[in-house]
Amino acid sequence: ELVDLTDLLRESGFQVFRKAVEEGGVVRGLRAPGCAGYSRRQVDELAVLARHHGVAGLVTFAVTAEGVRSSAAKFLTEGELEGILRRMGAQEGDLLLLAAGPWKESVEALGALRVEIGERLGLRDDSLIAFAWVLEFPLLEWDADEQRWTAVHHPFTAAMPEDWDLLETDPGRARAQAYDLVANGLEIGGGSIRIHRRDLQARMFRVLGIDEESARAQFGHLLEALEYGAPPHGGIAPGIDRLVMLLAGEHNIREVVAFPKTQSAVDLMMDAPSPVSERQLRELHLRVVEDED
Repeated sequence: ELVDLTDLLRESGFQVFRKAVEEGGVVRGLRAPGCAGYSRRQVDELAVLARHHGVAGLVTFAVTAEGVRSSAAKFLTEGELEGILRRMGAQEGDLLLLAAGPWKESVEALGALRVEIGERLGLRDDSLIAFAWVLEFPLLEWDADEQRWTAVHHPFTAAMPEDWDLLETDPGRARAQAYDLVANGLEIGGGSIRIHRRDLQARMFRVLGIDEESARAQFGHLLEALEYGAPPHGGIAPGIDRLVMLLAGEHNIREVVAFPKTQSAVDLMMDAPSPVSERQLRELHLRVVEDED
């Protein structure tokens, strides 16, 4: 279980934690039972995995008979350290892994670490298929490059009924009526409830930075259709091939696809991609520009 430690470390003397919270991020932790004896190399391997998922680094606490071993412990008060141990249910022999930073990167990093630790400890039973629904996805996410909100799924996904007013006040907290079906960590189905009212679709466009003129030019057909009324509707797209892969005990989806492409995206049956004639390019008003390199 990923444990939220943000409120405990909001004003911590450890700069890594305090700065992350001040910038709107979180501090989350994961308990690895019996891993306190990990070597420096093993801990570094976990840190590399965490960085691969977007966090700057990993803070670790080894709970031993002699006490807590951590380079960060000296920056924490006794109350903060005790609070971490208590909330995470730490026991002697455990290794605590903490990530600080933006929520998305922190939970994704710890999620990947949870799978890795589970594999190392032999906690995963490949004879089982465990299903789970993932609900209440964020509706929007901030694009730092474009300096605007973007749709996590697509701009036609409906917000939770009680979250529509957040679009104008706190867009990042709005939740989507979206859902994924997961089996053994793989998404095998996903979908959403769609927006079926014109006024709500227009509000969504506005928060995405799409003005009325652009909305009419790009999505006028949809907005006009919604004026005539549409029933609430949604759906789900199942990934049958991924489910078959799990049932067959395979680790690569190409093993269960009828005509799989190679890793270089070549279709061996159709011999595609293949060259296109100049005549075909002219018909489609296309021109090939060679790479200068």
